[in-house]
Amino acid sequence: MKNNNNYSINRSSLKFLEKYLNGFSPTGAESEGQKIWINYINSYVTKIQTDLYGTAVGIINPNFSYKLIIEAHADEISWYVNYINENGLIYVSRNGGSDHLITPSKRVIIHTDKGFVYGVFGWPAIHTRKSSEEKHPNVDNIFVDIGVSSKTEAMNLGVHVGCIITYPDKFLLMNHDYFVSRALDNKIGGFIIAEVAKMIVENNINLKFGLYIVNSVQEEVGLRGAKMIAQTIQPNMAIVTDVTHDTSSPMIDKKIQGDIKCGLGPVIGYAPSIQKNIRELIINTANNKKIRFQRLVSSRDTGTDTDAFAYSNKGVSSALISIPMKYMHTTVEMVHKKDVESAILLIFETLYEINNSKLIIDKIENE
Repeated sequence: MKNNNNYSINRSSLKFLEKYLNGFSPTGAESEGQKIWINYINSYVTKIQTDLYGTAVGIINPNFSYKLIIEAHADEISWYVNYINENGLIYVSRNGGSDHLITPSKRVIIHTDKGFVYGVFGWPAIHTRKSSEEKHPNVDNIFVDIGVSSKTEAMNLGVHVGCIITYPDKFLLMNHDYFVSRALDNKIGGFIIAEVAKMIVENNINLKFGLYIVNSVQEEVGLRGAKMIAQTIQPNMAIVTDVTHDTSSPMIDKKIQGDIKCGLGPVIGYAPSIQKNIRELIINTANNKKIRFQRLVSSRDTGTDTDAFAYSNKGVSSALISIPMKYMHTTVEMVHKKDVESAILLIFETLYEINNSKLIIDKIENE
């Protein structure tokens, strides 16, 4: 049975998305978020496997020789405790591309062996600052205040150098159309690939290849989870989903960043790491199924796990489908619900086309 060229996020899927986004998945410590994701996808796959560093993989047809990956990354940006001064104030180091400009007045959670310790990024009041001496937030002057008066008090709470710091901001459905949250980069991708697996099962699609639904770790610090899992799986093809910038937002130069806007469809990427044939298959599928999409050029690399898969092993046919996002690497990342739904449908329809492609079938049959 084939679907009717339609998909919309239902209540149970939205409940999963909210739980997944509200969980914590800082780079290098993604286990909480991975457990939520695995628990959801488990009903739609034959097998679940994880690797040493926590990348999670749901597999349909694990015994098939032809292997196709659909992938997202699970980790979110965060901070490390880097230094505690004698007054108990905490200075930080980035874990991924955390933005220092958004920190003042933000609440935070410090993850310790004794549990959560709550704090705030403090900043001197406007009354105390001279305009001639105005300082701006930077990694060397932002600090976390946890309401103690000494380093000893902080350490007694379980805080030490190396503890991870995250933001507590929660998921918001804004005006019915926008998902707002921290960690949409790239848990929205994890949601998308999980929904694709769900559609395959609910539409009784009999795949002629092994499908590996991969939620990788440590993308934010160098595509590391994808590099590792590519060596483990050794796929024939990879379709990666991530986020990209909505360039209609203020202070962004479209001549440099491209012309992309939320609500106008997922973004199909052009870059050296993106293999032409699979990209054109995705474009043709979108056109045939009347799925609106946008295009974006990355001149050297995509900065996503696409690059890790494309150049692994002897080379893997790889493509990138991105979701337009406002305010990336902040706690109010925004994506449009329609773009998410269209990306899910586009990946599903692409897999359906591959499943019925003579080129792919011949390759499978000749192995």
